[in-house]
Amino acid sequence: MTFERKLAGAFRLNDAAWERHANPWSGWSRLTTLPLLILSFWSRQWLGWWALVPVAVALAWLWLNPHLFPPPRSTRNWMSQGVLGERVWLNRDKVPVPNHHRTVIYVLNLVSGAGVILVIWGVVALAICPTLLGTVVVFMSKLWGLDRMVWLYREMEATTPEYARWSR
Repeated sequence: MTFERKLAGAFRLNDAAWERHANPWSGWSRLTTLPLLILSFWSRQWLGWWALVPVAVALAWLWLNPHLFPPPRSTRNWMSQGVLGERVWLNRDKVPVPNHHRTVIYVLNLVSGAGVILVIWGVVALAICPTLLGTVVVFMSKLWGLDRMVWLYREMEATTPEYARWSR
């Protein structure tokens, strides 16, 4: 079982939830989570322990987001196909993905992880530069990763009937 499949299980992403998450509104609005978390943790400076309230709201948003939107009328858009590509990626232990995607995705995940470390350092130290730099690194690697997921989905859709059925 892949790490991503375990994570999807924690978010209760079954087939119906994945369909809902493929709505581009879900994908785009989910990108607000990192800035919300940063602001929530940063707010400890002003709110003290009450900062846990916005942290909880941001985490709830992260968990609820894939379930809030209806399935899209069409998955022929970049964000929907990026989400479907993520679904293909988490299924790579059952349906192998081409190697030319694996390396790039692993590297982008490492880069994103480095960005997260910068964000954490910046938020803990209340230092704006590492926080902003880390945020940019996370977003750039995430968006590049989503673009790679679109490529992966389009490639796998052409050869895997199950994945082709996800399109509409």
